[in-house]
Amino acid sequence: MHRGAVAEIDLAAISGNLRAIKERTQNKNVVAVVKADAYGHGSIEVARRLVKAGADFLSVAFCEEAKELRHSGINTPIIVLFDPDPEYVINYNLIPVVSDKKAALLLSKEAEKRHKKVTIHIKVDTGMGRLGIIDSPAQDILEIANLNGIIIDGLMSHFSDSDAPDLSFAQSQIARFNTLREELTENGLNIRKFHMANSAAIMSMPESHFDAVRPGLLLYGVSPFEDSAGSSLSDDFPFVQAMSLKTRLVALRKVPSGTPISYGRKFITKRESLIGVISIGYADGYFRSFSNNAEVLVRGKRLPITGRVCMDLTMIDLTDIKHEVTSNDEVAIMGRQGNEFIGAHELAQKANTISYEILTSLGRAAKKLYKN
Repeated sequence: MHRGAVAEIDLAAISGNLRAIKERTQNKNVVAVVKADAYGHGSIEVARRLVKAGADFLSVAFCEEAKELRHSGINTPIIVLFDPDPEYVINYNLIPVVSDKKAALLLSKEAEKRHKKVTIHIKVDTGMGRLGIIDSPAQDILEIANLNGIIIDGLMSHFSDSDAPDLSFAQSQIARFNTLREELTENGLNIRKFHMANSAAIMSMPESHFDAVRPGLLLYGVSPFEDSAGSSLSDDFPFVQAMSLKTRLVALRKVPSGTPISYGRKFITKRESLIGVISIGYADGYFRSFSNNAEVLVRGKRLPITGRVCMDLTMIDLTDIKHEVTSNDEVAIMGRQGNEFIGAHELAQKANTISYEILTSLGRAAKKLYKN
């Protein structure tokens, strides 16, 4: 018996989401973000499907993630966002994102030593305040362009709040990026790929699409707009959530009125109740903040979490199920049963977090099953 939940990953949904992104962006190059184990969906299987479906690039956070993809036989260009390690870059034919001249110099030295050319993308900070060239970016980029062994193929930046109701700051970031592009062109440096648009910008700001886009959350069928309740279910949202999370009943217990459930006695039954014990807890990425707060689906009916979420187990109230429940009944933590749907967005609201954290926490801890 395995612990925790099973994540069912719909690869056909991921392919369809990529097609929808291509259509929305008029067939721009897609840098498909598969970092953090493809947001909990499983990077190798997801990357294979995305490549088959037409992704132009894959993107990871660190070189170890890229190494895993290369060892699985994936030869598509891989952009490494935060880790321009020269040995990894050359050994595994990676495209590092360079955020300062020091990193570019190290790559240049290693490339010269091995008689290689290294293709890089350069990141500029237009307002995110995390990584990227921030002071005199045009001058630094022109200097990097003259380094031996270095080929600049792309220039990128990162939005800080492209999902906000007020997009004025995001628009100012686009303006800075455009100004830099013009300055570089005037100085004779023509870079092939400018890219900035994340999932939210793909949806809301066509002017940010440039030469390529970098979808993450949209690939997995979840809306990036966390303050829009139910946005992933709206008629004009052509993306399908790829992850469903299911678990099983460990025990069924009939208890009298007045019975405390779980640690701290934060839930006490007000009637004779049928309590189900399910195989998932906070060690499996199911947040403790779901205690007495979230719901699951059994036989297409929403049922409440009762009491505190434990490390390995959680309790649910099955009393309102009209037909006899058995240990074989499926419990949906996230996904669809009948006419009911619990999405990552709903769970994020319950936990006072974002859908990204829901997917990465629940997906990475779960056993994965893939369907085509």
